[in-house]
Amino acid sequence: MEVKASVGPLAGVRVLDLSTVIAGPMAAMLLADFGADVIKVEHPTGDPIRGNGPRKGDHGLMWKLLGRNKRTVTIDLSKEAGQELLLRLVERADVLVENFRPGVMERWNLGYPQLSAVNARLVMVRVTGFGQFGPYSSRAGFGTLAEAMSGFAGITGERDGPPTLPPFGLADGIAAITAAYATMAALYHRDARGGGGQVVDLAIIEPILTVIGAQPLIYDQLGEVQERFGNRTRNNSPRNTYRTADGRWIALSATTTSVAERVMRTVGHPEVVGETWFRTGRGRATHGDELEAMVAEWIGARSEREAIDELAAAGAAVAPVYDVRDVMADPQYQALGSITNLLDEDLGPIRMQNVLFRMSATPGRVRHAGRRLGQDNQAVFGEVGLGPEHLAELKEQGVI
Repeated sequence: MEVKASVGPLAGVRVLDLSTVIAGPMAAMLLADFGADVIKVEHPTGDPIRGNGPRKGDHGLMWKLLGRNKRTVTIDLSKEAGQELLLRLVERADVLVENFRPGVMERWNLGYPQLSAVNARLVMVRVTGFGQFGPYSSRAGFGTLAEAMSGFAGITGERDGPPTLPPFGLADGIAAITAAYATMAALYHRDARGGGGQVVDLAIIEPILTVIGAQPLIYDQLGEVQERFGNRTRNNSPRNTYRTADGRWIALSATTTSVAERVMRTVGHPEVVGETWFRTGRGRATHGDELEAMVAEWIGARSEREAIDELAAAGAAVAPVYDVRDVMADPQYQALGSITNLLDEDLGPIRMQNVLFRMSATPGRVRHAGRRLGQDNQAVFGEVGLGPEHLAELKEQGVI
């Protein structure tokens, strides 16, 4: 299957994706979704994500997602011939994404000085667990560690339960979106402001630290340390998940006083609205046990549909708690096109998440799922002047 020419706002931007597993590859995927020509550079044994997680036959489904919209080539960067080959690709690239431990690229003579010597306009995006310097920089870093060290796990879970980690790559995903944003900022500086290339140093422990909110500021100014509180919050009430009469779960959040008033009137307790403590979120949180019990009793006597319809009609913020089956069938997701359909050369018709957002003039799209290992070696290396005989030699030497 031939790769169609890129379209979208990033058409013409060439990205070399040397990274593996989730954070770096997802960042490159997001750029590819909006038209960048992303060339996935893998060791001849392949990105480990190809073999991770659920598989259908010989095909890893996580790879099909994270490898989408990318061309795939193989290079052993530990070999001198492989390093020379990468530099030929760098000459024509705009961005290089890598997530090796600090010092690895330098050991291969592929640090930024060597890369920028052949292409001064190159933006090098370095995604690591702990950044390029500091006492932890040489450690292995995965999203799980960021979820723990950022404070996220420490505030997640029930009060009397253990810190809770998410069952998916949350910190990696946040880091990926951040890395894509950082790449665009660097390209804007280069192309719109007359700047040159540069290095982006992104530590996975940092973006999730920003996402957890004002905790550092609150601690700095008030000395408060947020604790686990289940689905509730000390800043407002009611806010929780509630079981319905038909055994389903719904989520409800009354962030503002006006919404909280509508919720309590709907569930049959208008008397609390006039209480002095009800006027602020913190005040309502101090009476959280009382308010939560009122809401839970009302929802528990109704079906999911009845509870959601009545609360939504009253202007409350409410939604069902979904599993993936519900997501795939939901009419709002269908209206937005959040799940896209495509034909894969290995799996046939498949569905996966669509691009992150819609653009009216230059939309992105999913053109194809992750391709086979080294599938584009001939096409990509041919663009930098390597013929079939040269490629055969490199394959014989284990370089590609």
